[in-house]
Amino acid sequence: MIRPINKRGVELVKSFEGLEDGDPTTVNLDPYMDPVGIWTIGWGHAIRYNGKFLRGKENRMLARSLYPGGLTTFQAEDLLRADLLDTCRDVEHMTRTISVTDNQFAALVSFAFNCGSTDLKNSTLMRRLLAGSVQAASEQFARWNKAGGKVLNGLTRRREAERVLFLS
Repeated sequence: MIRPINKRGVELVKSFEGLEDGDPTTVNLDPYMDPVGIWTIGWGHAIRYNGKFLRGKENRMLARSLYPGGLTTFQAEDLLRADLLDTCRDVEHMTRTISVTDNQFAALVSFAFNCGSTDLKNSTLMRRLLAGSVQAASEQFARWNKAGGKVLNGLTRRREAERVLFLS
């Protein structure tokens, strides 16, 4: 059984991913483009097409066609939990040789959900954690506050929230 993310972690992810709607004139939640141009739906579900993230304004109709009628809030919640389960599996595998608290695990899942499991796996944050230095690992969260090469206030706040959860 895959280790689940705790409630504090789910709420952290939800608070930063937000529940945007790409077309508020419709009843359900429709795809929208995230700050780096990836089509997304619900709480941060990056839409893939032919195995790649769907990007760019020119793909608006394609993104909408993949989710005809959009999603209800309940469907968005189910999609988030499924996405988080995949990320939990990845983080559980990365931390299999060490012991991490539920809050550390949740913070790492939030980070990987946002940045990608590969980025977490290859990060100095993970190397320091695996070497046994929780404090040094926690100091690495702040370094991951850019998207498209630009510092984003939302990412700065998210990384701080993850660091606080990680240390709690």
